[in-house]
Amino acid sequence: MKKAKPTEKKIPKSKNKDFKITEEQYLQLYYYMRLTREFEESILKLYRQGKIVGGAYTGNGNEATAIGSAFALEKQDYLFPMHRDMGAHLVKGQSLRNLMLQHLGRGNSLSKGRDGTGHYADPALRIYGNISHLGAMIPMAAGVALASKLRKENAVALTYIGDGGSNVGDVHESLAMASVMKLPMILIIENNQFAYSTPVSKQKAMEKYSDRAMGYGIPGFTIDGTDLELVYKICKAAVERARAGEGPTLIESVTMRMHGHSAHDGAEYVPKTLLVEWKKKDPVMRIEKLLMDKKILTTKIKEECEKRVFAELEDATQFAVDSPYPPAEDAAVGVYAD
Repeated sequence: MKKAKPTEKKIPKSKNKDFKITEEQYLQLYYYMRLTREFEESILKLYRQGKIVGGAYTGNGNEATAIGSAFALEKQDYLFPMHRDMGAHLVKGQSLRNLMLQHLGRGNSLSKGRDGTGHYADPALRIYGNISHLGAMIPMAAGVALASKLRKENAVALTYIGDGGSNVGDVHESLAMASVMKLPMILIIENNQFAYSTPVSKQKAMEKYSDRAMGYGIPGFTIDGTDLELVYKICKAAVERARAGEGPTLIESVTMRMHGHSAHDGAEYVPKTLLVEWKKKDPVMRIEKLLMDKKILTTKIKEECEKRVFAELEDATQFAVDSPYPPAEDAAVGVYAD
């Protein structure tokens, strides 16, 4: 199966040429990478225990894309994450307790127990979680970017779509609008090799999804989505460009979906050799090695990070498990307008 090659390494021009990452930021990024990986492993365990109803999704292999991109945002910016972007929620400030309550469908969750996974909105953090019809998120992001521009908020809207979802008409219409109106929007195409069970070779004729950017007259980049540094720097440049009024950017992040579409899917259709190949580029292990080589991450700091991650996860899990389900009489509340 022919797959896109992450050939673009050049950082877009910007006033801030190098986007230097401080030691403190490196350690923050490492914490979010470890927390995201362990949170999703906890979700899979709870699903297998029958404590989660419906789908349980992971972004295993996609953590660097979600975290690196969201880390480029500021507090006033808008985030429209997909189901494999759990790390983006955490970087934008969402609490572990809220995320665990949401996944377990508890009455005190952000969606009041009416939905699970990332299907929620938190206006206080400017996070608007995924719609199951994923292509429909892009018009929303474009609309918010337009509203933000009219209000002079100096805010950017960041959203994502999968390789399969990028073929939906909503995506093209939104990019056409965003490009001609120079809206402060960034779209990341998460090319993780499969749209459920359909390989990318059966989805497109061009080599790279970023080639589509030329048709809209906007910058397009194809990058290695397991390289946390590269993801951050490309997205930071795109955010600055959007904030400066120069319009949207299309970024193709090439990764591998290391698990099935969701917890119920064994992904037998994925060639084992492909998984072996991408396992060598595990984004969590990759950033860990980088920080070890840079002498930023020590054994002691790593152990302290692990203790913090597992303590926070235990707290959030227990809090959610002990929380009540929504009462039956609330089933119709909020369904119809008053």
